[in-house]
Amino acid sequence: MALLRRFNTIRSLYQTLEMHQSSSFPSSRSYSTGFSNVSPFYGQGVTSCLYKTQTNALPWTRRNTLTLRSTMAAELLIFLNDKKSLSTQAPNQTRKVGAQISMTSPGFVYEPYALREPIPFWKRYFTRTGWRQTKEDIKSELKSAYAIAKLRKTGYSKQKFYKEAVELYKEISTLIANGDKTSLRKAVTENMFSALKNEIKQRESIWSKVYWELVEPIVKIRTLRARLIGVDKNDLNKAFIQLTLEFLTKEKFEAYDSKGAVVAGDKTKEVLVRSIWVFEESLLHSGAHWRLCGRIKV
Repeated sequence: MALLRRFNTIRSLYQTLEMHQSSSFPSSRSYSTGFSNVSPFYGQGVTSCLYKTQTNALPWTRRNTLTLRSTMAAELLIFLNDKKSLSTQAPNQTRKVGAQISMTSPGFVYEPYALREPIPFWKRYFTRTGWRQTKEDIKSELKSAYAIAKLRKTGYSKQKFYKEAVELYKEISTLIANGDKTSLRKAVTENMFSALKNEIKQRESIWSKVYWELVEPIVKIRTLRARLIGVDKNDLNKAFIQLTLEFLTKEKFEAYDSKGAVVAGDKTKEVLVRSIWVFEESLLHSGAHWRLCGRIKV
């Protein structure tokens, strides 16, 4: 009887999702690779290198699409109750304009993406642990769908954003390699700039100079997660959007000491690198642009 009830629950959940299908949004594709580990970039560098992994997709959804009906917005209001208050989270990332205070960034990565081990089919459906993770996966997918739906109303295009994200990845990585903190400040959030500034300082105490190059086109880019961070519960348009992207790239790296001798890397060789970056954009300010707000260790 317990087994029958579990099947009925799964079937009801599937039917509920089917009834809400109307318009689609891009979902993350999973992949696995056989590339072996390679040494990390420099110090706590921009990225970590590729290792074998696989992301578990929801079994009842197509691996590249999931649908969300606009009327589901009301049902997703439960997620807004889970938003963190921004008035006290990031006081150092506000700017005073006249008598008003303008927030430039929440100052944290909301619900940072975390890698999960794949769960076998039988364990996902017939154990408490599997059912609990399935529930969390559904909730996470719906949050991402809601955030993407809000972002699309501002003219968001996935292909256009991916192109911009690759340019940002290249620009920020180059600035870090060159130690150009002045230009770097404009491309990242305040908290991220503080972390990168310390990273550059630590690296320069070891290496005198660094060569870095991105081999284009990149191997792969995909969206892992989207989150909407509300500022005003009475106005859903006052929010920040955070998109977590995975980059699979080929890069060249070489480090030198004070005498110009090579002490690490080899710029004649391409290294396969996997990076997870979080980009943020404000829906509060007209003309706001995407900035790097965090990096996920892999």
